Amino acid sequence: MKKQFLLMGLLASSFAMAQKSAPVEKFASVISPKELKAKLSVLAAADMEGRETAMPGQKKAASYIEAFFKKIGLQPGAGEGKYQMPYPVFQDSLSKSEVSLDNRALTFGTDYALNISSLANGNWTVDNIVYAGYGWQDSTHNSYDNLDVKGKWIVVLEGLPKDIKAHPYEIYKSTFNKINIAKKLGVAGIIVVMNHLQNHSAKGLKGNMYIKENKGVATPLLQISDALANKILQTSGKSIEELSVVKTGDYATNLHVELEKITNHLESSNVIGVLPGTDKKGEYVFVTGHYDHLGKRDSVIYFGADDDGSGTTSVMQLAQAFVNAKKKGFGPRRSMIFMTVSGEEKGLFGSEYYSEHPTINLDSASVDLNIDMDGRIDTERKTPDSTNYIYVIGHDKLSSDLQKINEAENNKYTHLVLDYKFDDPKDPNRIYYRSDHYNFAKKGIPILFFYDGMLKADYHQPSDTVDKIDFELMSKRAQMVFYTAWDIANRDAMLVRDIPLN
Repeated sequence: MKKQFLLMGLLASSFAMAQKSAPVEKFASVISPKELKAKLSVLAAADMEGRETAMPGQKKAASYIEAFFKKIGLQPGAGEGKYQMPYPVFQDSLSKSEVSLDNRALTFGTDYALNISSLANGNWTVDNIVYAGYGWQDSTHNSYDNLDVKGKWIVVLEGLPKDIKAHPYEIYKSTFNKINIAKKLGVAGIIVVMNHLQNHSAKGLKGNMYIKENKGVATPLLQISDALANKILQTSGKSIEELSVVKTGDYATNLHVELEKITNHLESSNVIGVLPGTDKKGEYVFVTGHYDHLGKRDSVIYFGADDDGSGTTSVMQLAQAFVNAKKKGFGPRRSMIFMTVSGEEKGLFGSEYYSEHPTINLDSASVDLNIDMDGRIDTERKTPDSTNYIYVIGHDKLSSDLQKINEAENNKYTHLVLDYKFDDPKDPNRIYYRSDHYNFAKKGIPILFFYDGMLKADYHQPSDTVDKIDFELMSKRAQMVFYTAWDIANRDAMLVRDIPLN
């Protein structure tokens, strides 16, 4: 037994010594501007049609990534000898929509609109409605004070009370929050007065995609115009401009609503390649990025070069660098899982599915290094801000090892400015919660998220194209992730998990 332990110790020591003498800069050099541009030019090309989840362009991109993983010699990581991990996606479409007020048919897109994903099938005649102001509840506001709304339809205004100063993202989210508040109060139906309605046809209208079928009873939800709100609440004697000061309460009406939707069953996939480790092959390092984007709107393609074609190509080149190292006798001690996920733009679908159906024991994962947009320069950065930078998110969460390792590798090799501003708990953008690493963090796995901060110019626009990518800077950033991954893959101990997720 002593001899066996001695042999194991000698092997571990030899692997550790080998990594210390490895020519890591040579291996990192394959993460070059030329290689990154070549691959991104394929992923963000017009024939990929914007890579929308569960659509043909996304599936074409998945096949391209799979072929690359197979070509360089990664093992299939999705189980059953496959590189692609399929998962179900559901999407509702509108089959019937009839709404009338005082027996007059209303026009979809002019008078009212629907959120198909929140749509309930049914037939309702409403003779009494409760106006509940902004429909908001928090520590200082209660729009439902002295109102009986259980089992009744309600009308609420879009947005937040005027005395609440909020970030635009919080205002956007407020509609979803107030709908949840109303549902918890047991309302029968919800009508939201919108400042602007999307003027489009109801026929074939599709809702948001989702990955978990809703087996519960849905609450009907209508979005209506200012003009229609005036008619519904005409007994108040007030116009929509005065609604915020209208006395909340019950109003008589004659509203008829008939809605019907069908659920379409689709499929998407994550693409996973594995490079087995040596003496610590039962422990893992994840390198992730999402390869989906927004697809097409009519004939307009949303190319998604930076978001997140850049991160995806970086993951691919990191895989190439580790494979090259192994071929030269410097394989990582821990196993590497290179995973490009889909569904991020729809709600972190692919990473959520993987985290709930993992191919490994997640307790054996040391870290997830997630790259989501690393090819542009944040337009908000001004002189004297450095443009030789990367935003690093998660450095002070889950593991005290993260910042020390990442900064040491950066100081040794790449000399980027590591900007931690998005780790501020007061960050109104809540970036920490908005990419695929978060589904790993929820499982207790330490994460670092590398991001260029492009929240404005070209973000989620058709103009996010390859010609705007700074490939020199992208190469430097991706190499920094490689050096960090190399350290974590080859150190003696897994990262400590000593900071609770808050």
